[in-house]
Amino acid sequence: MQAIQQISPDLFYVGASEGRHPLFENIYPIPHGMSYNSYLFTDEKTALLDTCDSAVREQFLENITGVLAGRDLDYVVVHHMEPDHAALLDEILNRYPAAKIVCNAKTSQMITQFFHRDLSARTHLVKEGDTLSLGHHTLSFYMAPMVHWPEVMVSYDTTDKILFSADAFGTFGELNGTLFADNIPFADFLPEARRYYTNIVGKYGNQVQMLLKKAASLDIQQIFPLHGPLWRTNLNSLIDKYQQWSTYTPEEKGTLIIYGSIYGHTEAAARILANKLAVKGITSEVYDASKTDSSYLLAKAFQYSHIVLASVTYNNGIFPPIETFLLDMRAHMLQNRTVHLIQNGSWAPTSGKLMSVLLADMKGITLDDQIITITSALKPDQDFDLESLATRISES
Repeated sequence: MQAIQQISPDLFYVGASEGRHPLFENIYPIPHGMSYNSYLFTDEKTALLDTCDSAVREQFLENITGVLAGRDLDYVVVHHMEPDHAALLDEILNRYPAAKIVCNAKTSQMITQFFHRDLSARTHLVKEGDTLSLGHHTLSFYMAPMVHWPEVMVSYDTTDKILFSADAFGTFGELNGTLFADNIPFADFLPEARRYYTNIVGKYGNQVQMLLKKAASLDIQQIFPLHGPLWRTNLNSLIDKYQQWSTYTPEEKGTLIIYGSIYGHTEAAARILANKLAVKGITSEVYDASKTDSSYLLAKAFQYSHIVLASVTYNNGIFPPIETFLLDMRAHMLQNRTVHLIQNGSWAPTSGKLMSVLLADMKGITLDDQIITITSALKPDQDFDLESLATRISES
C-alpha cells in the first residue's frame, strides 16, 4: 500500500521511515528510527531524486509505482551515492530501462564500484551550475564535496525555490507521517539534528561553509534534505545552527561534564563540581561516559563552550569510554573549546597526563594545565580544588 504525500501539483514525497534497526551506519543509536527521503517530479519529464535504503525497499517501490501510475521514469538524480540513499538505484534502473542517471563524474565512478556494471550509456553527467529542464521545473546543480562524501552534490529547483540538500540539514529520527518541520516544535528535534550534524558531517566544517556560501546566493524558500523533516518556513533557525556548528562556535556558554568512574568517587567529584557551577549561575550537564553513547556526548560538546573530563586511571591508561569520546573529538575536529581535567588513581594516577597528550595537538582547544588529582576518593581539603576549578570556569 502506498504511503505517498503530494507536496505540490507535480512533486511528491516517496520516501519512507523505519524504526526496526537500532543503529544508523551500524554505529549511531537511532532510538526514534530514521527517515529516508526521496522525491519524485511528475512534470513533462519525470525525475526521481535519489532512492532509499534497502530497509524501506518495499514501501519505497510501492510509492514510486503509485505516483508514476503507468508513466515511465525519465531521470534518476543521484545527489549522494551512500547506500542509505542509493541502495535501490540498480533495481530502479532495471524496472525503468529508459531512465537516465543524472550525476557528476565522481558519482558515476562510485556507481560502478557498487553495482559492477557499465552504465555510461545511461548516464547524463552534470557539473557545477549545469541545469536540467523537466518542463515547468528546472534543476540546477551545485557540488558539495565532503558534505559528507566527496561526490555529494545538491540541486535547486528554480521554479519552486527548493534546495534539495542531500545530507545537509538532515536529522536522525523517523517522520511518522509528518513531513514538515513547521509542524514539529523545533526544540523537539534540535538535539537529533545536532547529533546528526556533529557525527555525520561535523569534521567537515570548511566544506559546509562553502556549501552555505553557495546557498546564500540562491533564493531558497524551502529545504528538502535526505533525512528528517522538510523545511518550508523559518529556514534561518536551522541555517543559523549550521553556521555555528560548521565554524565550531559554541551555541551556549556552559559546561559539559563527562566522567568515567568505577566505584563512584570520580563521579562524586563531577557532581560536586556541577553543584558549585550552579551556585555561580553556570549551566552544566553531567554525563556518565559508560552509559551514554559517544555520539550524544559529541553533540553536547558542539553545544557548550567548556568541557570537563573526569577519568579514573584504568590499566595505567584513560578509562576506555572517556578515551573513546576523546578520539571522537579529535576525529571530528572539534575546536574553540576550553577543556579542564580531573584524574583519579589509587596508586598511579596518569589519566590526566594521557588526556592532555590527546588534547594537545587539537586545533583551537584551550587546555587548563591545572589538573585535579584524586587518589582513590576525594579528601575534605579538595573542596578547595573543585571550588577553584568552578571559579576558573566561571571567570572564563
